[in-house]
Parts: sequence; C-alpha cells; structure tokens
Amino acid sequence: MSLASHEVARETARNSSFYRAMAILPRAQRDAMFEIYSFCRAVDDIADGEGSREEKTAALDVWRRDIAALYDGGHAGLAQGLITPLREFSFRREDFLAVIDGMQMDVDENIVAPDAEKLDLYCDRVASAVGRLSVRVFGLPEQEGIDLAHHLGRALQLTNILRDIDEDAGIGRLYLPRDLLIGAGILDATPEQAAARDDLDPVGRPLLAQARAHFDKAEAIMAGRPRAEIRAPKIMYLAYRAIWRRLDRRGFKAPREKIATPKLALLGAFLRYGLY
Repeated sequence: MSLASHEVARETARNSSFYRAMAILPRAQRDAMFEIYSFCRAVDDIADGEGSREEKTAALDVWRRDIAALYDGGHAGLAQGLITPLREFSFRREDFLAVIDGMQMDVDENIVAPDAEKLDLYCDRVASAVGRLSVRVFGLPEQEGIDLAHHLGRALQLTNILRDIDEDAGIGRLYLPRDLLIGAGILDATPEQAAARDDLDPVGRPLLAQARAHFDKAEAIMAGRPRAEIRAPKIMYLAYRAIWRRLDRRGFKAPREKIATPKLALLGAFLRYGLY
C-alpha cells in the first residue's frame, strides 16, 4: 500500500462515526479497516451521488473490474489500496462483490416498501458483507466471525433504517418492509407520505424488535471471544445500541426528532474497550 493511498483511506475513514473503533487497532489491522471503509464509502457515494442510473452502474462496474483484477493478478486500479490488506487477511472476493451488489440495488431503483426477503438481502449486502470483511481483520475464527457479521450487520442496518426514515423519504426511498406497512393499513403511500404518518409505531416497533434480537445474538457471540478480537466491533455495538435505545424511547410518530450517534455513548465505549 502506498503512503498516498493509506493517507487517502485514513482521511476518508476519519469522518466515520466508527473512526475511533478502527483507530484503536494495531497498525496492520487499522490500515486494513481504513481501506475497507474507503472502498465502502466510494461505492456508497456512487449509489447516492449525482448522475443517471446508467452512469452509476458504469462506475460500479469499474469497481467490479478492479476487484476482479485484485484477485486475478491484474492492475487493481481503484482497488490498489486493498492489495496489502488482501495479502494479510485473505478477504473473500464475494464479500466485496456483495457490497457492490447492495449499492446496485439502490441504483437500479428507489427501494420502496421491500418484501422481507429483499430487505434481508439488502441488509446482508450493505452491512453484513462489510462485517464479513471486517471480522477477518479482527481475527475471529471463521464461523464465529460469519455469525457475528450476520447479526451485528443486520442490527446496525435495521437501526440505520429506523433512524433515517425521513432522510430516506426525501430521496424517494422507503426501506420499511411491505408486510408491516400493510399490517398497519399503510397502502400505496409514497415514501414521503408514509414518513409523514403519525401511526408508524406498528411498523417501527416490530423492526426495532428484530434489531434487538440481532443485537442480543451479536452480544452473545462477542461474550465468548477474547477481548482483543472484539474491541472494535464492541465499540460499534455499544454506539448503535445507544441509538437503538433512543429510537425505542422516541417512537416513530411524525414529526420525529432526528437522532445522531450519541457522543457520550461513543466516548464511553471507546474508554471501556479502546484503551486496553
């Protein structure tokens, strides 16, 4: 990894709420996590940025090509910063491609009221696949790492979805699942119409319970692992569990108070798991 590439990855990661969780790691692990985050940020910016669907697909295809080259020994292009981390941590190609495919889902259409299967696939691609890359850096055994990525990734993404209802509606997206919307009598509503409803608790509460179940399973997995392996994911867990608690207290009736990552919770998690 070139010094320039490393600095770009570090500066990209610095704006993340997970920066502290990444920064506490030993150097090789830290640099790898910065590169993973930089990759994720790059493809996410494509999906959420300006341009036509065709232009965004072409940009994601460049990443697909460069990830293929990364593994096949060609010129890695945009993925060159991942050369050293790949050699050290043996990431699976399919996990990088899954992240890109998750962004492609947002490019192909504005996701509105997906069925449960589609929502779970989306969560797997944009969150749990990132976790599957990350747990190799953290050093967890294969199956425990996959299980932690599955549950913590889904817990974080469902929490994001519930936190960002209004923001997503503003760009024509509604990730709340169709079956819960139908059960609440919310039919054929646009994202903005659905977000403006004052009766979203019957939709938000069950999804909040799903997130809690994933948090609990992730916590149980981490409880059985050495502290050194779970320092970074534990900080992520604690920060997002604090967001979850705020969502639980606030509820989902419009208008909703915006919830950010609680700085005290993040600092407390860092002090507890980041210093030793």
